[in-house]
Amino acid sequence: MLDAAKRASARRVTAVIPYFGYARQDRKDQPRVSITAKLMANLITVAGAERVITMDLHAPQIQGFFDIPVDHLYSSAVYITFFANKKIPDLAVVSPDVGGIKMARAFAKRLDASLVLIDKRRPKPNQIEEMTIIGNVEGHNILIVDDLIDTAGTFCNAVNTLRNAGANEIYGACTHPILSGEALNRISETNVTKIYVTDSVALDSRYTKTGKIEILSVADLFGEAILRAFNNQSISSLFDIDKG
Repeated sequence: MLDAAKRASARRVTAVIPYFGYARQDRKDQPRVSITAKLMANLITVAGAERVITMDLHAPQIQGFFDIPVDHLYSSAVYITFFANKKIPDLAVVSPDVGGIKMARAFAKRLDASLVLIDKRRPKPNQIEEMTIIGNVEGHNILIVDDLIDTAGTFCNAVNTLRNAGANEIYGACTHPILSGEALNRISETNVTKIYVTDSVALDSRYTKTGKIEILSVADLFGEAILRAFNNQSISSLFDIDKG
């Protein structure tokens, strides 16, 4: 599509990519593996994109893989307003792993909540061996925040660990609901109150029929970013919600 637009003499092409695929392959963590996130950035750039608009990259440093401007939006602009209006008492924001601590800190700061970290030991991909809670969750209502849920193994293990530690209501906030493999069954069977996801990835009705998954739209946020990019206006104010 990018190449077709350029060959049709488009003056400027902006790639709007709500979910940037292969983002977790952002480094060479084992011998003889590819850094596919960098490869995807090269493909998009060579194909003709002159700007990229995306949301909640797995690692913000992926922006540096591109040699073109990247506008990195945050779902927290939608989620923080939503949860602030819910006024959940005794709230603690939980990061299910070390990589998500920055995102969780932004939520905790703006929701005036305590911050909790779960340290996980993973022997193999998509397998959890042990989880350790760093912080106090007993008697608290919990909000688990993460950039994506894939097989839901980490998320559901986190829910069970928090329940066993004395947590009350447990909510989830996830930007990209990949929900592959047994994810839907795991979420249906786990004792979570509700998981809120965005529409960065299309979900069919069988996911929302469980009653545990609710979709919040980020269309307005992307629409505003697209309009400002088209009019050569500043997009910086759209990022302010997640600074600090």
